[in-house]
Amino acid sequence: MEQGHVLPAGPARPGLTADAIRARLRDRAAGLRISEGARGDHTLSGGEPPKILTAAAVLIGITQHPDGMTVLLTQRTAHLTDHAGQIALPGGRIEPTDRDPIFAALREAEEEIGLPPDHVEIVGRLDTYITGTGFEIAPIVGLVRVPFASRLDEFEVAELFEVPLAFILDPANHERRSRQLRGSARSFYVLPYQDRYIWGATAAMLVNLAEVLAA
Repeated sequence: MEQGHVLPAGPARPGLTADAIRARLRDRAAGLRISEGARGDHTLSGGEPPKILTAAAVLIGITQHPDGMTVLLTQRTAHLTDHAGQIALPGGRIEPTDRDPIFAALREAEEEIGLPPDHVEIVGRLDTYITGTGFEIAPIVGLVRVPFASRLDEFEVAELFEVPLAFILDPANHERRSRQLRGSARSFYVLPYQDRYIWGATAAMLVNLAEVLAA
């Protein structure tokens, strides 16, 4: 499948170019650890992060099209044990053979959606995000050269799609919601886009992206 079809992106954000994205991420620190106040489900809902953490990395892939930039997202398959059917960023656990989080994010993106690593220019990373399920995620930001021939991992990925970066950058689309989970209130971000429901860690990392690019 040729990754050339794009969801309507709307007008591009004035002044936000690939060079601007590079500049705003260039000097960011390598990411926060727990001891330095990392972001996570615990910072939204209160409480402490899990004591045992599994290192993971995701790729926030930003594409550039004539009508605006977009971010690549996936819909997970419905039969998975964890996070079935949810919207996610390409990524997963950092394996012992991975040199670093960047290598892990690129490897996972290639395995999940067929994105060749040489189509990605890494421009930085966002704050480390800790999930309530015990993952310590390094969000790696890259500029993706399109088109590329996408190839989905049919076991994990039901669909690959794009969301306009302009939508993600608009604070009006960052909804804060809460619900009861195992007897306590949990707060989380939601970015409702068309018929998609982007929430949880994915939404929180996209909100962090918007904060950085708006700086």
